[in-house]
Amino acid sequence: MDVLKTYASEASGPIVYAAGSLKEAFAKIADLWVAQGRPAPTFVFGASGLLRQRIELGEPADVLASADTGHPQTLASNGAWQTPTVFTRNVLCALVQPHIEVTPQTLLATLLRSDVRVGTSTPVADPSGDYAFALFRRAEELVPGARAKLESKALQLTGSPQSPAPPSGRGTYAWLMDTSQADIFLTYKTNAVAAQRELSKIRYIDIPTELNVGAAYGLTVRLDAGSEAQDFGKFLISASAQYVLLKLGFETP
Repeated sequence: MDVLKTYASEASGPIVYAAGSLKEAFAKIADLWVAQGRPAPTFVFGASGLLRQRIELGEPADVLASADTGHPQTLASNGAWQTPTVFTRNVLCALVQPHIEVTPQTLLATLLRSDVRVGTSTPVADPSGDYAFALFRRAEELVPGARAKLESKALQLTGSPQSPAPPSGRGTYAWLMDTSQADIFLTYKTNAVAAQRELSKIRYIDIPTELNVGAAYGLTVRLDAGSEAQDFGKFLISASAQYVLLKLGFETP
């Protein structure tokens, strides 16, 4: 369990399960929330699909902030959670090792090269992996046979319970690239920006429009959660919270 902050003495604070890509943003948003005199939340971060499964198994979450809308909708479909709201958006980009020569225009051809290792997250468990595989389906429209080749070569390095964990103090994507586990890694732009900030030798490039896949982040709150959880859900779409998200590379809902 990846917990950013736990305030055991403040039982009224909401328990927020959130996509790992939201970790930095939610730390800053929580500071704004607490500055208003509100009880501090407990955050549990991870792959959205795995978090949803843990909630279904009985873990005591009040809020799910997912990197897609499907997992919040699955919770809402049982009648115990609110209809999901899109509260922010993200896009994929490509993290690239320094020895790989590639531009947005040559990205697809480079991904298809037999000597280029392509990293993704794990589909179903983590929406980032689902978005990467959606990109592969788009590639098929441009280059027949591309989907099968990309799906077969994709190294699913994050997002599952079996995924390698970085050492303490290291960001997942910077560590994966620093240890040369992939030549190109398809991930959220916000993750790529943070990885490049940690590991300056790598770079990220934008994915061309005809290939790119947008990520809508869905929010749902348990219907019988306390007022603090309900208010925290509303706070995430407030102007102050949205400003934090925009500063870190997210997009408006």
